[in-house]
Amino acid sequence: MRDGVGMTRETAIGLFLVAVLLAFPLVASAMGEPFYITLATRMAVLALAAVGLNVALGLGGLVSFGHAAFFGIGGYVAGILASHAFNQEPIFSTPFAFMGSDRMPVVWLFAMLVSALVALPIGAISLRTSGVYFIMITLAFAQMIYYFAMSWPAYGGEDGLSILSRNTFPGLNTANPLSLFAVCYGLLLVALLVFAVLRDSRFGAALLASRQNATRLAAVGIAPFPVRLAAFVISAAITGLAGALYADLNRFVSPSMLSWQMSGELIVLVILGGTGRLFGPVAGAMLFVMIEFVLGGITERWQFFLGLILLGVVLFARGGLVGVLAGKVRHG
Repeated sequence: MRDGVGMTRETAIGLFLVAVLLAFPLVASAMGEPFYITLATRMAVLALAAVGLNVALGLGGLVSFGHAAFFGIGGYVAGILASHAFNQEPIFSTPFAFMGSDRMPVVWLFAMLVSALVALPIGAISLRTSGVYFIMITLAFAQMIYYFAMSWPAYGGEDGLSILSRNTFPGLNTANPLSLFAVCYGLLLVALLVFAVLRDSRFGAALLASRQNATRLAAVGIAPFPVRLAAFVISAAITGLAGALYADLNRFVSPSMLSWQMSGELIVLVILGGTGRLFGPVAGAMLFVMIEFVLGGITERWQFFLGLILLGVVLFARGGLVGVLAGKVRHG
């Protein structure tokens, strides 16, 4: 049970983590270390993707093993729009000729829209199942999209698609690492605000109730299916936005963004930080990237140690990193 003191401590810890994430690239910039700015940007983007998954997994209890599909779709939308804008080639023929775009707000809108539209039928089918069947169906859909991208020669196929020039944002030089971080960090804050509003709204209450007991929710006149489907689509849209940013960060998009390994990474981020917790995705992304960076520089088998940490969290600290720091640890 969450008491007022506990919530205050958890919020303070979350704000501290967000402040550390902001300070990290600023210090790196002052020291002339652009690599660490890029590292912080990766943390922000992965945290944004985890916020998206946290809507479905943390609030709705929907263990989706296919969210890489939406992450990758967002990346491909960014890559395709940028590629056509650079080459001045229409995506659609007349009378609906569209030359693509290198404007970030336009790219984000399309990335979220396409991800949401794809999530709608996937969710409508997958949510008619539960448990391991839901996990496997979401995985199956993601793998279908993965193999489609692998066999799509127009946009690189298995070799991926390069983004020759990073998309632009009004008033900022996105080629500057610190400017790109500012964009990603700002969107992460907006996503955290959206998550907080959803969680504390009537919709969030219905979603949490559907997770705990769907039968009782239906008994009071609220159909669980539309609530879960809406959460799934919102979750996909946020994850698609993160995918577009990730493609811009790397200036490259490939089928690996759609792979089941990426879906696994997103779930790991949420679990490490704390499932359902507002700042859990931030903590999880920061911890994951630091483990990858520090241990990856020591051994190629750094995933083994990540697995041990994840095992420890699942067995002894189900509140994740945020729960441990806030002193609210749920055992077995």
